[in-house]
Amino acid sequence: MLISAAAVAVAAGAIWVVAQAVGGGGDQAKVLPAPSRSVTSAPSPAGSSGAADAKQPDGSPSKAPSPASPSAPATPKTPKTPSKPAGGGSGPLAGKVVVIDPGHNPGNFRHPADINRQVNVGNGSKECDTTGTSTNAGYTEAQFTLDVARRLRTLLQEQGATVKLTQNGDRPWGPCVTERAAIGNQAKADAAISVHADGSGAGNRGFHVILPASVHAGSADTRPIVASSRDLGERVAGKFLQVTGEPPSNYVGGGTGLDTRSDLGGLNLSTVPKVFIECGNMRDAQDAARLTSDAWRQKAAQGLSEGIVSFLRG
Repeated sequence: MLISAAAVAVAAGAIWVVAQAVGGGGDQAKVLPAPSRSVTSAPSPAGSSGAADAKQPDGSPSKAPSPASPSAPATPKTPKTPSKPAGGGSGPLAGKVVVIDPGHNPGNFRHPADINRQVNVGNGSKECDTTGTSTNAGYTEAQFTLDVARRLRTLLQEQGATVKLTQNGDRPWGPCVTERAAIGNQAKADAAISVHADGSGAGNRGFHVILPASVHAGSADTRPIVASSRDLGERVAGKFLQVTGEPPSNYVGGGTGLDTRSDLGGLNLSTVPKVFIECGNMRDAQDAARLTSDAWRQKAAQGLSEGIVSFLRG
């Protein structure tokens, strides 16, 4: 059977990426796009629930952003005097600020009218928030993200970082994706990460880190953070792979563990380096077994922490 040169190049590139992530120890360990191809802003494949503001309440893929409308409901204002981020002690990350965004909210399903209304994300409009997905046994993404976010906060605080969560299960729903971005911006975060788990079809496995595309439309301008966010994302992907053993996604990112998107309000409206991570697919039995494991969630937090530390320490 004849195999095209293009197919050989893509397969070799994916293998090179994973080899680099596993073999490159130290703070510089990254998952890098293979030299022969670039990661594009392709939409999530059919059956994938995407990430954060990309998810519909039933876990199905979101539609492409519709043109922004001046009549769209205004986003609730962030409190003028936000609570002071926790942490800020001594340690290698003293003076650094990290914002952790636990995707969705356990109470979102009780507030469909609030979370389904449209908000402006610069190049279009999206739902304020969504319910997220769950395992087939009913363990919700919102539960998972809060648990990992709290573990990650502890690890970063132990190294002296000042840490703020966009929500800590302390509000009935939300916040909207626009407010999630604003919290990181107002904190002048040195790094921000939104934690998620996917809801794709069975057999689709692995993690992927979502990077902001270059967007300059309306109130969105990611151009100043595209390069730094890619650096953050590559380091997070490399460390997450090393610590958790979770493979790069076999259905998004061409084996690189990286995906670039322009339709997520949490990234479009960020003015600080920010990435999303889909830690695994909740609808796949192998991934679900990991995502529901207390010990593995600690590894997930450790991998995220090491990636963020690598980025902050250069």
